[in-house]
Amino acid sequence: MREGELEEIEELCSAATPAPWFVRTLDDDSAMNLVAVSTVPDTGAAERWPNFDHRDMIAATLVQHPRYVDSADERWDENAAFIVMAREVVPRLVDEVRRLRSLLASRENDQ
Repeated sequence: MREGELEEIEELCSAATPAPWFVRTLDDDSAMNLVAVSTVPDTGAAERWPNFDHRDMIAATLVQHPRYVDSADERWDENAAFIVMAREVVPRLVDEVRRLRSLLASRENDQ
């Protein structure tokens, strides 16, 4: 991966809503069984709108009724968990690639 690609990834991460992100399971008459990515933790209460702030939501991996957001493999929870993990891990991976490249370059210069 070129440095330019790492910079693009870093820019995307910086432009996104700041971490931390959380998986939330919500429910209401309009969006039955909603699995979402949110900036606030899940309460475990499967809140119904208007008892949650829609501005806290980053993305949804399931909006069951009506079927606005759904995946054929039914991995809604897993996809939401991946999105949440990626928000935290991708910036760290970019830093680690750069750290390892720097370490490798310094070893090559020592030889």
